[in-house]
Amino acid sequence: MVDPLRGLKETIAGLIQEESYFAIHSPRQSGKTTLLHSLMHTINAEDERICLVFSVETAAYRSITVEEANRKIISAIILSAQSFLPSSYHPQIERESLMEMKDFLSAWARQLPRPLVLLIDEIDALYDDVLISVLRQLRDGFQLRPNSFPSSVALVGLRDIREYRQEVRNNEDSIGSGSPFNIIAESIVLKNFTDDQIVELYQQYTDDGGQVFSDEVVHAIGLYSGGQPWLVNALAREITEKILKKDGHRVITLDIVAQAKENLILRRDTHLDSLIDKLNEQRVRPIIDALISGVDVQYDGFNDDLRYCIDLGIITRNYKTEGVKISNIIYN
Repeated sequence: MVDPLRGLKETIAGLIQEESYFAIHSPRQSGKTTLLHSLMHTINAEDERICLVFSVETAAYRSITVEEANRKIISAIILSAQSFLPSSYHPQIERESLMEMKDFLSAWARQLPRPLVLLIDEIDALYDDVLISVLRQLRDGFQLRPNSFPSSVALVGLRDIREYRQEVRNNEDSIGSGSPFNIIAESIVLKNFTDDQIVELYQQYTDDGGQVFSDEVVHAIGLYSGGQPWLVNALAREITEKILKKDGHRVITLDIVAQAKENLILRRDTHLDSLIDKLNEQRVRPIIDALISGVDVQYDGFNDDLRYCIDLGIITRNYKTEGVKISNIIYN
């Protein structure tokens, strides 16, 4: 395991100290949930704030009403509080059938002896009116912090905050002048592993089971994976458990690394399958088609579709050519 905060600890700590609302985003299976739980335990151990992580995924389907979504989100908060916080911090609130999330959070914040920090996972899984409602409620409660509303909130998902704008921009229920996005102080990207972090991770395999990863093997894995956390871990697992059968005395060769890479691609594990599924989206397919065809696609920070593909982790900037490229050899 690599440090989940990966150099972000001071930045996030500063935002929480300033009572800011902010966004954290990175592609699927990059370590976001691990980061959130690590952050929650770190903050709670400091005894200055009370921190809770929860997911809004139970409210993430198109047919749900705003009222039902509020109830499901409140239930998710209560369940997480009961799972991760001491009983003295559990919400002691009579839940009305149509209570809004904002009212619930306001009542709970007033009960707590210290400021509340909320880490909201899977925020961009919400659809349409529900997404607008949740963001509006957070904006409405923002001015009440820290005594009567969470002092700091992190919105965490696959996509950057601009993508929430894109999703609701054409909605008939306009977000209007009271934009729910103007309270977001900063948007943070959780980055891929560096070469040094891959070495750190694989050293733990060596310490635990004696399996040595030579410099050339680590370099090859870095090239194949581009440092994508799931791929880095999956390649190591494929090599040590599937190919070498946990025999720490066998030498890892470059041919074995290549075999592990091919095994992942041919097996189409969930991570890779989800990327294939994204190719059917109209915002993704033209860009990938162009890259596959050898077209030189230039990076444009104002191209929402291009930024969307970058946020999904499918492509990355190519700083040598000022263009974009497929993120790693395995994806390619």
